[in-house]
Amino acid sequence: MSLADSKPRPDGPVRGRPRSEAVERAILEGVVKLLEDGVPLAELSIERVARTAGVGKATIYRRWSGKEELFVDVVRAAEPPDPVLPGTSLRDDLVVLLESLRQRGLASRSSAILHNVYAQMKSSPKIWAAYHANVIAPRRALSLEVLRRARQSGELRADVDLELANDMFMGPMLVRSVMRPNDDLPEGLAEQIVDTVLEGLRPVSSTGS
Repeated sequence: MSLADSKPRPDGPVRGRPRSEAVERAILEGVVKLLEDGVPLAELSIERVARTAGVGKATIYRRWSGKEELFVDVVRAAEPPDPVLPGTSLRDDLVVLLESLRQRGLASRSSAILHNVYAQMKSSPKIWAAYHANVIAPRRALSLEVLRRARQSGELRADVDLELANDMFMGPMLVRSVMRPNDDLPEGLAEQIVDTVLEGLRPVSSTGS
């Protein structure tokens, strides 16, 4: 689990002196080192992270409000980055979103630490709630907005339930990557899912006799 190519989040809180990418990276890597050493999530305190990273507690609190917020950033930095949508069509945007989900599934399978982190997060209500609010919810809001724009432009039927449609697109990839971890996640799966679901959700052209 490496954060070598990651960058600190651009939308984080700004408190105190200007942020230092080197300091933030040292803190994030400190958390990763503790996890790799087998320290359970429940025992990861700000004090322990500060000692491992070689910084003071105040340095951490200037950047994160607490352990939950810090830990969410560690996970987010270790995951593949969120995609930039092409905006060319509903299909193109959905394929990019599902491919990103496929890549996160592959990353979780290939990293024992990341897989363990997800499991521990779900056993910690505060950290899971923070991850859901700061990572999962914005991703879901983005996919719903893609569908909303498509319904307005006529790419989807006007009667389509967007929440249900979103689950129909995302559900198959989530089932394969999370609930059935031994299933294949082959290239082209995103396109296959999108095309299959879109076939039933597109407007039906009426032709006069």
